[in-house]
Amino acid sequence: MADQPFSLTRPALPAPSRPGHLPVIVTYLEMTAPPAREPVRRPDGDLALLRANPPTWSFYRYLYDTVGEPWLWHERRRMPRKELERSIHDPLVEVWVLHVDGTPAGYAELDRRTRETDLAYFGLIPDFIGRKLGPWLLDSAIRKAWDGGAKKLVVNTCSFDHPKALPLYQSMGFVPTRHVMREVRDPRLDGVLSRSAGPHIPITE
Repeated sequence: MADQPFSLTRPALPAPSRPGHLPVIVTYLEMTAPPAREPVRRPDGDLALLRANPPTWSFYRYLYDTVGEPWLWHERRRMPRKELERSIHDPLVEVWVLHVDGTPAGYAELDRRTRETDLAYFGLIPDFIGRKLGPWLLDSAIRKAWDGGAKKLVVNTCSFDHPKALPLYQSMGFVPTRHVMREVRDPRLDGVLSRSAGPHIPITE
């Protein structure tokens, strides 16, 4: 049978197969050359993009927890402190923090520890969503990745994320390469996240 052409559209999400679990579709994307387009216009205001070099564990967890709670980010909440510190303190891991009027507003994390540079995490603190900061932060992270010697840039996003996340990555030049269906234990039922997290995703007990 001939291979079916890959669909750039994320498949429909199935119903959970068992109580307490959530189906999720992860879309993997890549960029194989630096962007040829003009940089995204810098938003108005007092903005600074600074590398936390390295971030403390507590500051990193503040960023990860605050940015990620609405989208059910849970993996690094579960990670032992020593293991997380080994990762974020590695000189090949860059944590770029967006500050607006001196206040942390979001971050982008570049992981250069493999041949493919991974945009491992990217997002805004909820108070700053809707202020047109996301495209500029993402564009800035992409350019820092290539300026730092990336050969290929990869990222993934999932069906838990903001509905504009996948279109935004594509608009910046990322191309989807595969969709992977998974099912995960709902982290809100284990106390890893509060039950109020991710209100757009129903809890099934």
